[in-house]
Amino acid sequence: MMSELKKFAVRVYYEDTDFSGNVYHANYLKYCERARSDYLRVMGVDQTAMFAAGEAFVVRHMACDFLRPAKFEDELEVETHLKAMTGARFELAQVVKRGGEILFSALVTVAIIDKSGRPKRISAALAETLSR
Repeated sequence: MMSELKKFAVRVYYEDTDFSGNVYHANYLKYCERARSDYLRVMGVDQTAMFAAGEAFVVRHMACDFLRPAKFEDELEVETHLKAMTGARFELAQVVKRGGEILFSALVTVAIIDKSGRPKRISAALAETLSR
């Protein structure tokens, strides 16, 4: 099960870098978080309505590979696509690229929780939306 690849542009600002001039490792997670939010919005998921209904997405697990450093002023692209889905969670594959070069990759497991923090099954409507 793979959905269409979605792309999100990111520019590296000075504040994103560490003393060596490379992007600080935690900022790749921020870039991916923004791209995941954008991915869900573009796919037609209304997270504001989900919050109002007492549901939220949470990252359950993330496996990351830091392959090459990005630098100040680099123009990056975060690619996101749905890799798998089960009853209560889905897995997204994300890569951060500079040109065609992969700098960072992540496999992200996302779950849905209710307002009590308990896991909740993915609704048929949401599964259909994510699978497009």
